[in-house]
Amino acid sequence: MTYDASFRVWRGDVDGGDLQDYSVPVNEGEVVLDIIHRLQATQAPDLAVRWNCKAGKCGSCSAEVNGRPRLLCMTRMSTFTEDEVITVTPMRTFPVIRDLVTDVSFNYQKAREIPSFTPPPGLNPGEYRMKQVDVERSQEFRKCIECFLCQNTCHVVRDHEENKQAFAGPRFLMRVAELEMHPLDVADRRDAAQAEQGLGLCNITKCCTEVCPENIRITDNALIPMKERVADRRYDPIVWLGNKLFRRGEG
Repeated sequence: MTYDASFRVWRGDVDGGDLQDYSVPVNEGEVVLDIIHRLQATQAPDLAVRWNCKAGKCGSCSAEVNGRPRLLCMTRMSTFTEDEVITVTPMRTFPVIRDLVTDVSFNYQKAREIPSFTPPPGLNPGEYRMKQVDVERSQEFRKCIECFLCQNTCHVVRDHEENKQAFAGPRFLMRVAELEMHPLDVADRRDAAQAEQGLGLCNITKCCTEVCPENIRITDNALIPMKERVADRRYDPIVWLGNKLFRRGEG
């Protein structure tokens, strides 16, 4: 079954732009990215959109559809009614380059600020030994495809540009949690998570979890446990005393 869908697509660049209306044919089984490609092929050859795998695994085609952060390749046209106007806009949190393409270099900068995996001194990669039960806790976080939808929807940076310098965002706080929970990582990342990555700015609204295409429970399984570890370090008198007497990774 084919019908003509009404699309409103943001067109512009760093100097400004606006929404433009299009009527585009839709075939059964298609996703929003299919329609954007058809729009490029038939009406707007200069329309800029970032994409790669079209399988929900590269994270390239992140945008906002009817105001909700989504992957264009995983948003099925069947979720909309035939008479619904579908609005496609670039991710709001990051600077626009052109049309639906945004500058996501903020995320790469934050990734570089996180200290890498730190195994025990003298332990070579071939000597790593871990119990599966210890590995499984952080394994969920490695499903991340770095679409940056969680970064885009997080109101800490979405609504407060001034927070970007002090806040790593949910994707990279999740990376800190992954390393902190790794059974062979000996670095203590709790103080840095609070002071350098801005963990305290997160108020656990779960908006990052809601838009994750990999269904990672970012808030419940990464951010809240990290907050608990920081709170233990700072406010639990027994933990505080233990940390004074016995340093992690020593002995």
